[in-house]
Amino acid sequence: MKKMLMLLWVLFISACTSAPEGIKPVSQFDLNRYLGTWHEIARLDHSFERDMIKVTAEYNLRQDGGVQVINRGFDTKEQVWQKAEGKAYFVKDDKTGHLKVSFFGPFYGAYVVYELDPNYQYAFVSGPNRDYLWLLARTPQLDEAIKQRFLKQANSLGFETETLIWLDSAPPN
Repeated sequence: MKKMLMLLWVLFISACTSAPEGIKPVSQFDLNRYLGTWHEIARLDHSFERDMIKVTAEYNLRQDGGVQVINRGFDTKEQVWQKAEGKAYFVKDDKTGHLKVSFFGPFYGAYVVYELDPNYQYAFVSGPNRDYLWLLARTPQLDEAIKQRFLKQANSLGFETETLIWLDSAPPN
């Protein structure tokens, strides 16, 4: 029984850090170019960012070779700025845009960069399943054509794009 429980636990943990089926992380990922501040342009709703606007994610190198993650946003319900600090590590290798991120002790979730601008100005990011999706950019606003591309691609990958929350403006036309 103990072996079965351990096997189920290992499968559960690995499922949380796996890329969703059909979503392929970018290759030739360059962490040094990805580091710095990113602005949320759009996201699917989830409890840990609910009611948040002006959300940013800042990525810095850690002493242990991982990535420090600092998320900030304004909580419109509480009327205060919130901050969460976490850590991330590559799942496969440092050239694949697939990391595991933790904000809560030993529990990790997938962070899958599945499209990345060649100049590292925007990124399409998924979590471990189709309940998590972000459009990130280096600036608080993003070109309408890129938002349209994100919307079309996310829809074709099976994300519920009609429930996206757009932080920079109204949804694309």
